[in-house]
Amino acid sequence: MSVIVYYTSITATAELERQQNGIKDMLEALKIPHKLMDLSQDETLLGEMRKKTGNPKALPPQVFYGDQYCGDYAAFANAMEYEKVEEFFKAQCQQKQ
Repeated sequence: MSVIVYYTSITATAELERQQNGIKDMLEALKIPHKLMDLSQDETLLGEMRKKTGNPKALPPQVFYGDQYCGDYAAFANAMEYEKVEEFFKAQCQQKQ
C-alpha cells in the first residue's frame, strides 16, 4: 500500500499550487512510494475524494494511505511544524488502518 494524494493540475491560486507541491516534494524527498490522483483528469475523482474524507466540501490536496485518510494540507503543515512529516505519511496513516 502506498500514499495517495488527490490534487489538481489546474490550480486557481498560487497558494494551492504551493501546498500541492509542498506535499509532493516532501514525498519525493523522503522516498515514500506514492500515487498522484489528478482531479482535473477524471471528474469522478472529486466525489471519490470527498466521500473518503467524509467532507462533501473537501478540496485538494488530500492525503490517504490506501483508503485510510491521513489529512489535508493543514494537517501536513502541522506535521512539518512539529517535525513529524515522515510520521504523517507513514506511521500516522498506518495507525488509522
